[in-house]
Amino acid sequence: MSIKINNEIGDITIKSEVVATIAAVSAMECYGLVGMTYKSAKSGLAKILKGEHLSKGVEIGVEEEGIRIDLFVIVQYGTKLSVVAENIIEKVKYNVETQTGLNVLEVNLNIEGVKVQE
Repeated sequence: MSIKINNEIGDITIKSEVVATIAAVSAMECYGLVGMTYKSAKSGLAKILKGEHLSKGVEIGVEEEGIRIDLFVIVQYGTKLSVVAENIIEKVKYNVETQTGLNVLEVNLNIEGVKVQE
């Protein structure tokens, strides 16, 4: 799926995978986040995504007014979830809006697991 932006100079098309990658990399920079995972791991085991697969832990919904971002993450045990979640949401929203010029309506964070660091 692509997102189109029209301006006086011409048209800009941004693939939703690009927005998903920006969101995933932004989230990974936040303290307390161990990794991205697939939406709702049915087996009960959440697999941590690596490298270029990070964007598979992000869903982008496109609407007329802007976009909605759903993140599926695994957080570190012992961190305060509300603080970690707030930091991730703010950073993802800021980076996506700054880098793409798109209006981010909301960022939904789905915590799929907690990992104890060895």
